[in-house]
Amino acid sequence: MADGKPSPKHIILTSHPDKRVKKAGAIHWGALSSQERGPIVGTVTNPADRNVIGTHAGSYGVYRALAVAAGDLDPAWRPDLTNTEPAEPIGPYEQWSMAGRIVSLDPWGHMVAQVFAADLKAGRDIRPTIAVTKAHINMPELKDAVCAGRLKPDGEILAENGDIRVTKAAIDPVWYLPGLAERFGITEQTLRRALFEQTGGMYPELVTRSDLKVFLPPVGGVSVYIMGDAAALADTKKTVACRVHDECNGSDVFGSDICTCRPYLAHGIEVCVATAQAGGVGVIVYNRKEGRALGEVTKFLVYNARKRQPGGDSARAYFERTECVAGVQDVRFQELMPDVLNWLGIQRIDRLVSMSNMKYDQIVAQGIAVGERISIPDELVPPDAHVEMEAKKAAGYFTEAPISSDLAAVKGRGLKE
Repeated sequence: MADGKPSPKHIILTSHPDKRVKKAGAIHWGALSSQERGPIVGTVTNPADRNVIGTHAGSYGVYRALAVAAGDLDPAWRPDLTNTEPAEPIGPYEQWSMAGRIVSLDPWGHMVAQVFAADLKAGRDIRPTIAVTKAHINMPELKDAVCAGRLKPDGEILAENGDIRVTKAAIDPVWYLPGLAERFGITEQTLRRALFEQTGGMYPELVTRSDLKVFLPPVGGVSVYIMGDAAALADTKKTVACRVHDECNGSDVFGSDICTCRPYLAHGIEVCVATAQAGGVGVIVYNRKEGRALGEVTKFLVYNARKRQPGGDSARAYFERTECVAGVQDVRFQELMPDVLNWLGIQRIDRLVSMSNMKYDQIVAQGIAVGERISIPDELVPPDAHVEMEAKKAAGYFTEAPISSDLAAVKGRGLKE
């Protein structure tokens, strides 16, 4: 080039297969073993090895691109996975190879360095999509539970200072497109086209590469917190408590009083701790689906609309206000939520800390039995959150309390909490 800088490399298009791509190993989703299934390769260091659409840690792919563009990250860099293996073993379990049970994550994603060691040694750039570690968590509400006598420190699961000892996992989404389409009752072609068009054509392979069946989507993943022995989750003789929680940053982190999210999360953790202390095991599944997966901007716009409408905020207009801004009540679609429970080997949840009919229905539909369903205690509902709670109960949420007659019109609207 005239300015003395090196000429840019050719841009390699991924929209159509070429001779190099044919070298990539095939993925046999749902195979009995990791070797039969094959590794998930979404890295860009060697295009010939790629066998998926998208890239690893898809929601952070743009940040990686910025780092490369700024010269802070070598685009050919590969991670050293020494000593990164799971701090607690999880699986393999029978559900991993049962048809249709897991379609939105890679069940072998935390075992890459072990089960694909030979491939890594041969130079393939295979990266984990799940990490499992040990940690402590602390919430003031748990200290309140100790002060109230509902929980007692045992020095093993719950410390005197309120710390809870947990096994935690981070999961990046890995979507098996034929399985997703079947789960939603649509064709794979319909799914691929919608994903392509609604992402502004970001991934042309969705419509040009029908041979690539796995997609690493640029969406948030899942965090898992286990109280007690992780292996006990798959033991039908052990009592399992579970709270499946969808992200609500304003409440979960900053304590907003317009919804029940943080109080219900804290209550779920309390139930899980108590269950683990009694010889069972508890698990919190935290899904990154801010604002019913509509986003935080949309959520705050809805808050404004609810508060400023004639007559003020009301349960009767709760769903309508969201639809007016977003065009839909909710896009969290709990159909994919049970996958992480199947990954953990769970066959039965004895204590489900949730009032959501949508969560319950999908858990049961995916072959997991549910015993007791636990509501949030009335005293934990913030003052400004009663509107939301009454609307949800009227819409079909699990409750033992009677529904007021003036909310009969809301019945059946179906919020996917």
